[in-house]
Amino acid sequence: MAQQQEDVNELIQIRRNKLAQLEEMGVNAYGYSYNRTHHTADVLEQFEELEGKTVRLAGRVMALRRQGKAAFGNIADAKGRIQIYVRKDSVGEEKYDMFKLMDLGDFLGIEGEVGKTRTGEITIKAKAIELLSKALRPMPVVKEKVDEQGNKVVFDAFADKELRYRQRYVDLLVNEDVRDVFIKRSLIVREIRNYLDNRTFLEVETPVLQSLYGGASARPFTTHHNALDMKLFLRIADELYLKRLIVGGFEGVYEIAKDFRNEGIDRFHNPEFTMLELYVAYEDYTFMMELFETMVSQIALKVNGSMKVQRGEHEIDLTPPWQRLPLFSAIEKYTGEDLSDKTETEIRVIAKAKGVEVDETMGSGKMIDEIFSELVEHHLIQPVHLTDYPLELSPLAKKHRDNPKLVERFETFVAGGEICNSFSELNDPIDQKERFEAQVQLREQGDDEAQNMDTDYIRALEYGMPPTAGIGVGVDRLVMLLTNQPSLRDVILFPTMRPSE
Repeated sequence: MAQQQEDVNELIQIRRNKLAQLEEMGVNAYGYSYNRTHHTADVLEQFEELEGKTVRLAGRVMALRRQGKAAFGNIADAKGRIQIYVRKDSVGEEKYDMFKLMDLGDFLGIEGEVGKTRTGEITIKAKAIELLSKALRPMPVVKEKVDEQGNKVVFDAFADKELRYRQRYVDLLVNEDVRDVFIKRSLIVREIRNYLDNRTFLEVETPVLQSLYGGASARPFTTHHNALDMKLFLRIADELYLKRLIVGGFEGVYEIAKDFRNEGIDRFHNPEFTMLELYVAYEDYTFMMELFETMVSQIALKVNGSMKVQRGEHEIDLTPPWQRLPLFSAIEKYTGEDLSDKTETEIRVIAKAKGVEVDETMGSGKMIDEIFSELVEHHLIQPVHLTDYPLELSPLAKKHRDNPKLVERFETFVAGGEICNSFSELNDPIDQKERFEAQVQLREQGDDEAQNMDTDYIRALEYGMPPTAGIGVGVDRLVMLLTNQPSLRDVILFPTMRPSE
């Protein structure tokens, strides 16, 4: 490793020496702009129309093959790459001397004629060139070859995962498939908006800094506002503010926003993540099941061209309707235990017998959740809406109309992971206050993820909230599903990491 770093330092020094030479020649190595007429993909796609005509392109130098007074190379922009041909007698001695000091990774502006080489490759034959930015660090070497089956094989790539996450700019630079994932992520978010906007739901914004956090069971990040001399929290959810808007008269609101939870990091969790939250008046959780499965299947069709997606070794069929299964039925199916009528003591005994870690601070609901997470969740491969959760687990959900020990809630699981959470929203202010009080008791017993008493939210409900359905969707997890990525870190451009220095 030390030798490798020494080699890199030597290459950086060589490039700095070239920069000094360019400055002595009067070349500005860091240009201000370049007026290009086309992207590389435009030239390749419109070759018959552009052949023999002059175009202006700009991009990063990705290959160089010098041969005395001429050189071939490749430049890449956001839409592709193309071959260039630079001759000394075409661009002039001064510009060619500049070109000889260029390295892989430098940015070049090129004006030239569109043509083909003897081998038939589309090429820009340079008439004028301009150095736009000198790269002082060498790019990782990436090599490609085509195997006997005609498949492109990449090796010696920038493959160290941790380094890729820390230096995403290099990862994007050398790994085209990574760029494709994030382009697809952008398309997915756009299609979420299109789907909801076309149904006349209103996109809104709610506070990130909150004096009282709520809407989920999680630990918050805290900060301090100097002017007001008060503690503030980064939001863990948007829910309570969005439902205030339903009280205020809006009948369908959504937000695609960053939430923050002070929790562990694994392939399904990052402290900073993107959520879609949607609330619709006069509907219930069955409406949300249909809306969500329709939205996801249509997005998959638009982004991937199919409602079937590959997730690891599994082919996932997103075609609606999706299976609906009560939570307790799923637990019984995979553990052999019916927990629906068990006491807290009995559930604790069962959990310990099955090797699930529980402690004395946990109530029945949280222990049921732990049993499900450890023993059931990984079995749920094809899309399934798990319905009807214990009351204790869902302090913001409406009691089930057929069983007051349960709430009208569903979570959707695909490929062994949860991607959304939805309720028939609790709109009874007296019931809501009692639920908050129960959460406060859990907090006093040591559950630091239990929710707070939000008296202003109670006051809002006292003004009256219509029957409402709500849903929270993990956008990062949805992107994982639709792009077949193994971890949130592979779909978040800059995931949270411990500093390397």
